[in-house]
Amino acid sequence: MTMVRLGYVAMSMELTNASPSKTMTFAQFQKIKNREAALRKLERIALTNIQNTYRLLKHNAASNIHFYRLTSRLIPLANHEELLDWDYISPLKEALHELGAYAKSNNMRIDFHPDHFVLINSQKKEVLKTTIKTLNLHHALLKEMGIDTTHRCVIHVGGNYKDKEKSLERFITNWMMVPKKLQTMIMLENDDTAFTLDDTLYLCEKLGIPLVFDYHHHLANYHRQNWEENWDRVVHSWKHSPLPIKMHISSPKSEKAFRHHADYIDIDMFFKFLREIKGSVPQIDCMIEAKRKDESLFHLMEDIKRREDVEIMDGSSFILK
Repeated sequence: MTMVRLGYVAMSMELTNASPSKTMTFAQFQKIKNREAALRKLERIALTNIQNTYRLLKHNAASNIHFYRLTSRLIPLANHEELLDWDYISPLKEALHELGAYAKSNNMRIDFHPDHFVLINSQKKEVLKTTIKTLNLHHALLKEMGIDTTHRCVIHVGGNYKDKEKSLERFITNWMMVPKKLQTMIMLENDDTAFTLDDTLYLCEKLGIPLVFDYHHHLANYHRQNWEENWDRVVHSWKHSPLPIKMHISSPKSEKAFRHHADYIDIDMFFKFLREIKGSVPQIDCMIEAKRKDESLFHLMEDIKRREDVEIMDGSSFILK
């Protein structure tokens, strides 16, 4: 048997005034003449984001949702080059600790997925430097939450720079410049345009990184590669992880806009995948990447409850019979 747990990304469609990604642009920051006052305002925004995240975790616990992706925009302007002297962690320590303690007390798996500008295989040293700085921010947030940082941060391979082979090898070269504490935090995801499942597995196997399989991305970028034949390799990439295997699930918006995410999950597409992997792992955590966020999770669970080939465990978990 295989247990399936569903999660969602960052925002709730049900809670009002609970955005965890409130922000301030640097232009707005500069308009505040007193720099210390501007920094205090940034800290208040960051604290509001953390408090709203706490509300989201409470919403998850009440709905029996055990898997959640934190926004990477908790602290606005944290890595801006003009604010490198700003100690953004100290005033947020207590709130971050409470956030992590609540997640742990409710057995909730939480992680991050930094934006596309995190590029380990970049050709530019400055981009790699910024990438490491951004990963350090995510590591610091997890540490302050008291969360084990191992395999908590999903990233893509990066750009192919019109030469995929060289770009893959550059990832390996640049990986050696990434501190060990950040290496152990990272998971790699296959993407929908450049790096296929097979490409990503090449890096994961060479560097000992777990692979987060994105089924939708694979369908958009498979180049005749059969994912079923590679599934054992995906599972094997998680052999040293303390966490269950993770994958991403989304559905095409339309045939024409195939790469774009739909509002909800196509249950037939999802179960076509699940039927293939049933019994291969004891548990799989599926992060829903759909426009309607938690609403899409609830909608999917209502559809799943009508099936006869599952046993419902709670509001977001079920067993494949």
